[in-house]
Amino acid sequence: MTKTIEDVRTFADQITENVETVILGKREQIELLLVALLCQGHVLIEDVPGTGKTMLARAIAASMGLEFKRLQCTPDLLPNDITGVEIFNQKTQTFEFQPGPVFVNVLLADEINRATPRTQAALLEAMQEQQVTIGGVTRKLPRPFLVLATQNPIEYEGTFPLPEAQLDRFLMRLSLGYPAEEDEIGMLRSQRKAHPIESIGQVVESTTLAALHDAVTDVHVDETLERYILALVQATRAHADLALGASPRGSLALYKTGQAFAALQGRDYVIPDDIKQLVPYALPHRLILKPESQLRGRTVTGILREILEQVALKFEGDESDASGA
Repeated sequence: MTKTIEDVRTFADQITENVETVILGKREQIELLLVALLCQGHVLIEDVPGTGKTMLARAIAASMGLEFKRLQCTPDLLPNDITGVEIFNQKTQTFEFQPGPVFVNVLLADEINRATPRTQAALLEAMQEQQVTIGGVTRKLPRPFLVLATQNPIEYEGTFPLPEAQLDRFLMRLSLGYPAEEDEIGMLRSQRKAHPIESIGQVVESTTLAALHDAVTDVHVDETLERYILALVQATRAHADLALGASPRGSLALYKTGQAFAALQGRDYVIPDDIKQLVPYALPHRLILKPESQLRGRTVTGILREILEQVALKFEGDESDASGA
């Protein structure tokens, strides 16, 4: 059945209201995860322990009736601990495949930077290809398939930082942050007897996701906005303080998330403010500061803020630049 933008908004509102019974004061982050889900992308959550990353993933999965698994990444984790392994059955004299935790709808890869590069690559290949190959046999992963990978931005001992090429495969990077005082008081009261995650129920059908994705891809992006996206990305590539600018995958991330974000607002067209709001989530993890710039106190966040102020939206046939507001 064909879905409309209004269906997308209703879908998002129902999930958001349900998840907010568990995670208080984080509506923006909930909506960003729904953007990733509608774009069929994955999210890197960079935050300190105890801020609700696992509960957020579980609540979104439960709201849609999706299967959820949590994978704790450690240095001794092997690739087949993620993808699965073939075991010889002596009774039948055949190899039987035992699927790993990646065969799930929502996978939380906790502290992904504690896994070795080889194990990281196995997970990220599954994210990119939506399949795994074991023993010469390719097996498709379930749909939808969303990976939420976490890493601690403070603790670096015993970690293996994700290479740039692998970071680039995440649609967005975000942080939950500490809750506001009133939200934390609400959290204390809501968990007085039991955690609300235990009673959260399904509010939407996951089977509608494919049709909702089609509705999102039909959201109109004007040519002036396409060129604005490219101008922003190209500004990162030419910036004197950056050793590496955003890749074409970064341009695509801004384009797709812009469509999904507009749909969540109930619009069938993208506006410049959609793109501006998504830049801090879609681009920073794709950029690398020059060492000398880092010593001078420059940050990727600051550079992107400057680029947003300097790059203007150009209208066709207009020699002057117009503000992207």
